[in-house]
Amino acid sequence: MSLTFTEMHTPRVGLSIAVQRQLCCEQSEFQRIEIFESEEFGRFLTLDGYMMCTEKDEFIYHEMMVHVPMAVNPSARRVLVIGGGDGGAVRELCRYPSVGHIDLVEIDRRVVELCAQHLPAISSALNDPRVTMHFQDGLRFVRGCENEYDLILVDSTDPFGPGEGLFTREFYGHCFKALNADGIMVNQNESPFYEDDVKAMQRAHQRIAATFPVCRLYQAHIPSYPSGHWMFGFASKGLHPIRNMQTESWNSLHLATRYYNTNLHRASFALPTYVEELMKDVE
Repeated sequence: MSLTFTEMHTPRVGLSIAVQRQLCCEQSEFQRIEIFESEEFGRFLTLDGYMMCTEKDEFIYHEMMVHVPMAVNPSARRVLVIGGGDGGAVRELCRYPSVGHIDLVEIDRRVVELCAQHLPAISSALNDPRVTMHFQDGLRFVRGCENEYDLILVDSTDPFGPGEGLFTREFYGHCFKALNADGIMVNQNESPFYEDDVKAMQRAHQRIAATFPVCRLYQAHIPSYPSGHWMFGFASKGLHPIRNMQTESWNSLHLATRYYNTNLHRASFALPTYVEELMKDVE
């Protein structure tokens, strides 16, 4: 008997993956957590039936979330990761000697525990002594922070269910307050291709642009995500993602990456015309 996982990207379009076995299926306090094993994508994590990461292409997402802001400020020391219970963003951050402390705020403890058990290559740095885990709501956590972080990564799920509060103007306002004068925030910003995803992307960008003086979108190609065309948001109190990029400093670290490089960094902010047109009225 063959097993197939299907995520519907719209009512008429979906991604189906032939699955060799289901490693876990658990209903936590917050969501349904499943981890599958497949020949094409390796092991992959889904929450409430939505793809979060796969062993085959997670490096694209996590490298673009982490190395883009770190190339703008390679000396960032204190980092807050909201969401990201799979550990991929933390793994990339821990490659920087300059990073002295990482607060990981994940609402669902079981996501962390199950990923540590079944996705060790992704969650490998969660035991790093620089990492402190907080199992609570990200919005509630960031409310109490002021001028504490050089970088905030909002590695959230989609804008509904447990992740809904991480797409509000209130949340972005608290992130702004939690950053120091040179602070940067990066968030996953959905896809610009399908109608519902476009609306979520526009909403988030509009709210961030109303809060941060510097706000830019950048992109990556992630095959397992809806349409494969995925957006990230770069926001800061003053640092520009291209003009302030420290190319020589970042390259001098000699970090081995599979997707990110400093030429791609610049290029990722050059958006297709259709995306620019989608964002005109929003900004």
